[in-house]
Amino acid sequence: MGKTPVIGLLGGGQLGRMLCEAGGPLGYEIAVLDEEGCPAKQINANERHVSGSFTDAAKVRELAARCDVLTVEIEHVNTEVLEEIATKGVRTASGELRKVPVHPSWRTLRLVQDKLEQKEHFKARDVRIAEQMALSGGERLVDSLTEASEKLGFPFMVKARKGSYDGRGNFKVRGPEDFGPAVEALGKLPLYAEKWVPFVMELAVMVIRTEDDEGNCTGIYSYPTVETTHVDDVCKMVFMPPRNVDASVCAKAQKLAEEAIKSLWGRGVFAVEMFLLQDGTVAVNEVAPRPHNSGHYTIEAVPYMSQYKAQLRAVLDTIPNTMKLTPRASQSIMLNILGGAAADSHAKLVKLTETEYMENTDTYLHLYGKASKPGRKIGHITFTTPSSNVDLEKTIAPFVDEVDAIRQRRLAVSSEQMRPVAR
Repeated sequence: MGKTPVIGLLGGGQLGRMLCEAGGPLGYEIAVLDEEGCPAKQINANERHVSGSFTDAAKVRELAARCDVLTVEIEHVNTEVLEEIATKGVRTASGELRKVPVHPSWRTLRLVQDKLEQKEHFKARDVRIAEQMALSGGERLVDSLTEASEKLGFPFMVKARKGSYDGRGNFKVRGPEDFGPAVEALGKLPLYAEKWVPFVMELAVMVIRTEDDEGNCTGIYSYPTVETTHVDDVCKMVFMPPRNVDASVCAKAQKLAEEAIKSLWGRGVFAVEMFLLQDGTVAVNEVAPRPHNSGHYTIEAVPYMSQYKAQLRAVLDTIPNTMKLTPRASQSIMLNILGGAAADSHAKLVKLTETEYMENTDTYLHLYGKASKPGRKIGHITFTTPSSNVDLEKTIAPFVDEVDAIRQRRLAVSSEQMRPVAR
């Protein structure tokens, strides 16, 4: 048996932590570039780790020199240095100039960093998206918003082209009276406008992409379609299968997701977020070139090839030539844990996972090793059942009620802090 390649990971947050959790039993050595004490390093002792920012070119080169392949847990990375490492090489400790593969490709990472360019890429390949247009900046922005309203109609979305996630960088424009607030909120950023999509549900599909060393796509494998629900622009729950959605719609979503990911470059696992429209069709919202919140359920529901095992095995090119990603659970629900008003606001929820037994339902708690801050993702719980007859949503209601209570207390404290104080 040959030496197992060393995987270099840019980013050590919760996704990196779960990648390391998946890689440990498989014997994979993962070197992480992030700050000391980050979630991934907490559970992965390794002399190859690099301490610093995953956007620092010098630190990325240092990591690459210690590894055989690079991958990411976050797309907001320095693609220029990744292109250099993949195409020109990096100087190792022995003085050798060695090219280090980057998966997914730096081309994909660069494309998806700009959401306008990402969607224009898909549009050019007949992957359905919402109608959109670039917005001018500076003094031209208000005029550009007027043009967008004439082209797209009200309401429409103003979105930051780069750096946004979990609803950040988005502004819904309902009429001309919202132009000023939109400029105030986002005017310093590169922006685009997107036609409002009257969707009935948000769906997501995780997709594995493989390719050979010449860059030819060799395989596309999609996980089941899931439903995602959001509160305060942050994912709250993920349902597998989606509630009250026909199997034919789920199949259409998988096909669309596969088409989108096949058009990209590099190996790995990708998330495709989509809108289910009123006429039963689906459209791509955006793509993330990495493991994703909507795929956490696969750790328990698809244990032989969770999204984390898939990411590691894809970058090492050890994905089977033929494979079906069939869940080993009939139903699954993932519930996010967000930080509350106090550092221990989630303690009662954690206690529930330890003390509550539910017939025909399994409960899996994941805490990320992150300090609790209001609204911050600090963990999740996945519930699975082998039975299609279990009302899983009703069964886990006490957990959802506690998550809702944490949110209400957080909002109440935030509102109290914002009230003016008489002096």
